[in-house]
Amino acid sequence: MTRDRGRLHGLWSRWSQAPADAGRRDAFEKALTTSIALRDARARKLPSGAVPDELPIAAEAQRIVDLIREHPVVVIAGETGSGKTTQIPKLCLAAGRGAAGLIGCTQPRRIAARAVARRVADELHVPMGGAVGYQVRFTDNVGEDTVIKFMTDGILLAEIQSDRWLSKYDTLLIDEAHERSLNIDFLLGYLKQLLQRRHDLKVIITSATIDTARFAAHFENAPVVSVEGRGYPVSVRYRPLDGGPEQVPGARRALLADEAANDGARTVNEAIVAACDEITSEDARGDVLVFLSGEREIRDAHQALERRKYRHTEVLPLYARLSTRDQDRVFNPGPQRRIVLATNVAETSLTVPRIRYVVDPGLARIKRYSPRAKLDRLHIEPISQASANQRMGRCGRVSEGTCYRLYSEPDFQSRAPYTDPEIRRAALAGVILRMLALGLGRIEDFPFLEPPDPRAVTDGWQQLAELGAVDEERKLTVIGRLMARLPVDVKLARMLVAANAHDVLREMLVITAFLGIQDPRERPSDQRGAADAAHAQFADLRSEFVGILKLWSAYEDAHADLTQSKLRAWCEKNFLGFLRMREWRELHRQLKLMAQELGWSSERAEGARGDAGAPERPPGASTQHLKTASKPGATKNAVQAPRVAIVDGRPVRARGAGRSESGSARLAVDT
Repeated sequence: MTRDRGRLHGLWSRWSQAPADAGRRDAFEKALTTSIALRDARARKLPSGAVPDELPIAAEAQRIVDLIREHPVVVIAGETGSGKTTQIPKLCLAAGRGAAGLIGCTQPRRIAARAVARRVADELHVPMGGAVGYQVRFTDNVGEDTVIKFMTDGILLAEIQSDRWLSKYDTLLIDEAHERSLNIDFLLGYLKQLLQRRHDLKVIITSATIDTARFAAHFENAPVVSVEGRGYPVSVRYRPLDGGPEQVPGARRALLADEAANDGARTVNEAIVAACDEITSEDARGDVLVFLSGEREIRDAHQALERRKYRHTEVLPLYARLSTRDQDRVFNPGPQRRIVLATNVAETSLTVPRIRYVVDPGLARIKRYSPRAKLDRLHIEPISQASANQRMGRCGRVSEGTCYRLYSEPDFQSRAPYTDPEIRRAALAGVILRMLALGLGRIEDFPFLEPPDPRAVTDGWQQLAELGAVDEERKLTVIGRLMARLPVDVKLARMLVAANAHDVLREMLVITAFLGIQDPRERPSDQRGAADAAHAQFADLRSEFVGILKLWSAYEDAHADLTQSKLRAWCEKNFLGFLRMREWRELHRQLKLMAQELGWSSERAEGARGDAGAPERPPGASTQHLKTASKPGATKNAVQAPRVAIVDGRPVRARGAGRSESGSARLAVDT
């Protein structure tokens, strides 16, 4: 078994030092025999499943099996609908993989890891958590008998910290590599180094048909298999927001022209509704997939479309934080026509069944590092041509499809061919910290597919120095090693280290978990006054940190006293996102467990109320201690929160943590 490699190597080394020692020889031979027996027993129980002949990948199945056996790395380029995500794990089994260790399959998103795991388990006729399992943040559904493990790429990265050899795996499948996230690029660089030491490991890289030559060259000219997609012709209709649609029937063109004349350019929501109206007038039964840039945009579009009251139609959201039950409504369609509102999770990672029409506003949230502000910001930006074509490919799977682009054809032609990799547009302090903790050397020398921006590298080193994570020789300090163990932004990790020293760890665990997610407080455009009034009950003029603690205390009381349905109603009444509040609680639990592993304790604050609420400490002292603990997490470019801010025309004392324009946290220090 691959997981026994370290122990067997140790026993063999001890025996090698004293070849005449029969005890050491027997210990090594016994361990080796046991490991081989376990591998053989596992091999006899491996599941098997045929690749459906109707999938395009079936034509290349035997060739892929042969290449997996013969090469350490195989690159597979598959168009939408080719079957690569669900069928390649089966082909790994056919190639004899999975007996000595796990077949690990990474996905960029949690929702994809869960959905694909269920699909593969169903096709292999095995229970979830048995031969097929999955692990995502906060959920581990992997058992002792698991052979194929689906996970997010972040989970695999976290495992590197405790197992440099990734010894649980005999095969690793990196899916959707074309997305080129920081995690994916880091994994590809790390695996390039690991393969030089682990000659038994097999790596399969799968991608849409985008720049596969770069992946092959990165892995010493690995073989590339191209698999065609399955589908019907897809036509494209351009419906730009400015009221100048192309190829629109005369009556519809006149109506849109009137809208533009009266109101200027339409809003995205108006254009989405207009596209769905046009689709409904031509085909009242065809399912529609609408791409949106985030959960808030999904909610607004959902409300607008529900008001249309299309007959025999249900409007369904699709994003990562949805419950499993709500996700299943998307992937297991019923008799009604559906309009599915999705983030770009549906662009490549998942296939939404029965889609005939796609509505593409041409926008996505893109994280970019600002050298001037020295922080990451989420911007809503036009997508690339490659992303637009991926979205278009989501229809045309069951019949001829139509893609409505809510922008003009010249706009499409002027867009960038590809989305630039995250390594070229993200803050790098966290990456540098992780690499130092893993002993991988300097970021400048790491084998990334593309080198990061030198300015971002310089800023990353500077930020770590200001936080006290590295010394003058750019080596990890004691503080830096502690920070590297915490799964949050480097500034928030530094605040937790300081909080432990200043005896406010319990409060700061709550605060940093809050700052580590998107703000759960909602302000719908048509109910801002009511939302502000609801949020005011949790506000505190001394510090927003104290306000966060008050919100936590109220939520914990409600969580303890209410049923799930009543807790959801409580969140809606107080204009709080139910799923984001749940994510806050889960991240807090994870951070608390990590703190315990570091030997930190928050028992000072534990009392009759358990984990709920702020500690019983004088409010002024608590606020001052929180201020002191938050300051080490502030670098020179941290936001300095003003004592008074103007919110909707009203003066409000605002001190403490601020929120970025994206809705996620950005650090602000109480003054």
